[in-house]
Amino acid sequence: QVQPVESGGGAVQAGGSLRLSCAASRSSYCPADMSWYRQAPGKEREFVSVVEPDGSTRYADSVKGRFTISQDNSKNTMYLQMSSLKPEDTATYYCKIREYCKSGSYSFWGQGTQVTVSS
Repeated sequence: QVQPVESGGGAVQAGGSLRLSCAASRSSYCPADMSWYRQAPGKEREFVSVVEPDGSTRYADSVKGRFTISQDNSKNTMYLQMSSLKPEDTATYYCKIREYCKSGSYSFWGQGTQVTVSS
């Protein structure tokens, strides 16, 4: 079982920066991708960014050029550096780890961390 734990959320003014962290210990050796999603009040959860098992990264168009995803395997931690924040970035941010094992694929979600951007 994998339990991602997010941290680093908070309140910031537009144009500011925050860095989110997602820490998770994994016992399996299955390849895994680690991603960030977010959910604003009254809206569906949406994809933000992912780092694939091969280290490649993808971003939602809405955050491209402003957010940077990275990971530190020695610390079992993934980060999301968010810059030039906008009020529309306000949401609860969730970390997801998806393992791809021979027995199947398994997704694990964190509890979320709140990001509030004021204008």
